[in-house]
Amino acid sequence: MVKTKVLELANHISRKKMGSKNGITEKDPEYMILEPVVTEEMAEVVLCMEIRKKTTAKELAPLCGKSLEKTEELLWKLADAGVCFVNEIDGVDTYWYDTWVPGIMEMMVNHKENVKKFPQIAEAFEAYGRVRGPRTTGAFPVGVGLMRVIPIEKAIDGETRRASYEEVSKYLNDNNIFSVSDCSCRTAREAMGEGCGHLKEDMCIQMGHAAEYYIRTGRGRQITREEAFEIIRKAEENGLMHQIPNLDGSGKTHAICNCCGCSCLALRTAEMFKNVDMVRSNYVSHVDKDKCVACGECVETCPVNALQLGQKLCTVTPLPKKKIETPRDMEWGPEKWNPDYRINRKDVVDSGTSPCKTECPAHIAIQGYIKLASQGRYTEALELIKHENPFPAVCGRVCPRKCESACTRGDIDSPIAIDEIKKFIAEQDLNKEERYIPEKRHEYGNKIAVIGAGPAGLSCAYYLSIDGYNVTVFEKEEVLGGMLTLGIPSFRLEKNIVNAEIDILRELGVKFKTGIEVGKNITLNDLRDQGYEAFYLAIGAKAGRKLGIEGEDADGVITGIDFLRNVNLGKINEFKGKTVVIGGGNVAIDVARTAMRLGENNVSMYCLESREQMPALEEEIEEAMAENIVIHNSWGPKRILVKDGRITAVELKKCLSAFDENGRFYPIYDEDNTIIAEADNIVISIGQAIDYGNLILDSKIELNPNNTVKADPFTYQTNEPDVFTGGDVYTGPRFAIDAIAAGKQGAISIHRYVQPGQSLIIGRDRREYQSLDKQNLDFEGYDSLPRQSMGHVDGSRSKETFKDLRGTFTMEQVMEETKRCLSCGATVVDEFLCVGCGACTMKCKFDAISLIRKYDGEGVAFENLKPVVLKHIIKRKGKIAVKKAVNIFQRD
Repeated sequence: MVKTKVLELANHISRKKMGSKNGITEKDPEYMILEPVVTEEMAEVVLCMEIRKKTTAKELAPLCGKSLEKTEELLWKLADAGVCFVNEIDGVDTYWYDTWVPGIMEMMVNHKENVKKFPQIAEAFEAYGRVRGPRTTGAFPVGVGLMRVIPIEKAIDGETRRASYEEVSKYLNDNNIFSVSDCSCRTAREAMGEGCGHLKEDMCIQMGHAAEYYIRTGRGRQITREEAFEIIRKAEENGLMHQIPNLDGSGKTHAICNCCGCSCLALRTAEMFKNVDMVRSNYVSHVDKDKCVACGECVETCPVNALQLGQKLCTVTPLPKKKIETPRDMEWGPEKWNPDYRINRKDVVDSGTSPCKTECPAHIAIQGYIKLASQGRYTEALELIKHENPFPAVCGRVCPRKCESACTRGDIDSPIAIDEIKKFIAEQDLNKEERYIPEKRHEYGNKIAVIGAGPAGLSCAYYLSIDGYNVTVFEKEEVLGGMLTLGIPSFRLEKNIVNAEIDILRELGVKFKTGIEVGKNITLNDLRDQGYEAFYLAIGAKAGRKLGIEGEDADGVITGIDFLRNVNLGKINEFKGKTVVIGGGNVAIDVARTAMRLGENNVSMYCLESREQMPALEEEIEEAMAENIVIHNSWGPKRILVKDGRITAVELKKCLSAFDENGRFYPIYDEDNTIIAEADNIVISIGQAIDYGNLILDSKIELNPNNTVKADPFTYQTNEPDVFTGGDVYTGPRFAIDAIAAGKQGAISIHRYVQPGQSLIIGRDRREYQSLDKQNLDFEGYDSLPRQSMGHVDGSRSKETFKDLRGTFTMEQVMEETKRCLSCGATVVDEFLCVGCGACTMKCKFDAISLIRKYDGEGVAFENLKPVVLKHIIKRKGKIAVKKAVNIFQRD
């Protein structure tokens, strides 16, 4: 049943005539937000008030025909609900109401109990801008919108800082009473289950009369000016931006909001409707391409996706310029909007960006850390790497170097020695005095369980701990590191390297419980009972696969995974006699080289693939051959010969082709063409399998046909909602860097899952990168600096030891090698979409991005707004008419 007086009030606040063509109806958000908490009696009181006109109960009582006591009671209920402000002025409670936004709707949403009881309050607040927003598109000149972006003050220091009304400090220094409250926009989004992962608590600062009101009604808690400045600092460090209610007049406001682009309802005006002038500051971002290294930090931080990664190399054919249309001189309808702006952010322009960042599974800012290294800023370089990869020292030794394979420099001569530069930088991680340990951004405290201490699980634990979660890692082995420790031999990755980087997790507060197999010693339900709110399943693929041929269960046969585990655990110290390794991948190479160090130097490999098709990295194949390991290509095992229960040899058959015409594994053999290879030991290294034990017993977790965990490819959530996964148990065997990248994404999902009302996808970076077109590059005039090299380790020396004999670049080599980087990428700015918040400048380590003043708009008080807007509307209509006429003339 419609509350007639409440509907009348909704029209009264909107300055509409009830029942008119444009009047507010019972289906509109203005009525819907009032309906749950405003009674007819309460509405009658406000109907006797005028917008932004202060009054008292004594003045209102005779106007609304109620007693003074009743009027006071109703006014307080209105203030408590959020419809009216209340301040004590000259010893008397004085009331007034403001605009819907900024004003009544925010205050109503900030009544925590009412929003819990009546979610339609939050829904109405969200709907208001979505329904009314299109009408304002193009109508407001720069600087006079209902909300206004205030640039981060550091971003406008110096010559560009011209007006005090653009300084956060001015507003804080102009006031003496402050409060802090939850963000109303994020509260509404959360109530609707559409949170973006940026949490609402203690985000918005009120000042003066608004602070007094928020404190009195329990919407906020009182803080000092110093605390307000600290909140501003933390917001900026976390990539947030500032906005103010902009209807109090130039240089005046009663609040500072710390906003994110993915949930802020004011910024939605700019992002969804492209009505940027409604909220923008007078500034826009400017990129100095000579300094920019396309690290992407600014792109990921930009709240409105005005920044994207592009390129700066000379091209044969000029890159197409993006056509920018704006509502300033065009009619603007739904076909111009971006309704999916919360899920369709782009990191890269259509023409692409740096191949190294694109091809790296973790999309590390390679160009960025190379530049920092060239400047001797090694700790900052390490910090930049660790934004995406907590284990750079590990990856500096075992990375597959996809970045180098894609490096543009490789099209000129030789690719940059990216991995060697990273390895040099990461040496600091091994030194307790110089290592980079990030500060915790938050202190959430929720208990999270990570199952598996391999690269995926450790990465997930690292990023969750930075966010202040209470993380415990459960590992069934007695050692940490997963395959980094048990599956990679020490001559490639010494265990002190792994342990040094794991120590950083301990310093961050991560707890480790080894020798505990979840599913055997303790179950997921047991952990839930202990208060764990989410789980990251990262047990890897630690079991070896068998061939399914005659004789493979005989004494003397072992899988490659078991062999390496036992060697790394010290259970196998010698391997005498002839050793045959079956397989041609990286693990098989590791097995063969390990066997060489344990035996009588008679090791051979047999694999189905041709030399060119071998899945092992070329570098590792060459290292194996340098150690006198003989590789026999295009042979597959037929049976294992056994005498008295012990192997004597393996019979192999010729493999005519390992793959079909579509590149799928489909071996074809010549069964009559066989050979016999004598063997005292056979190590089968044809792949890895996953051993779940009882881990997923009685759970909803499903498996794919290849026995990997079935999960959402973007969020990594399994069919058990509180269980997320990543690494080899999800993808099948891949490289450590792939698992590390998945671990970070798992941490992001878990953070969103355990926090109420957060979506797993909204406002989330999709990390979709694409490389520039190398075929269109002009390579004339580049230097001919040779690639720095550590040289090959002498195979006769390396095969005698389990120590990693590979060296690390000297500082001089790093300086020389970093000069070779072409610095392919650079950030591109859409100046129209840029709101001038300056959040991007806080993330740039290269002084490559700054704010420049482009506009000169000042705020206008609500009472003076109408003529300013009308004048602008008329001017805009003239521009549209002229443009139409020009277009008609050009067509003719």
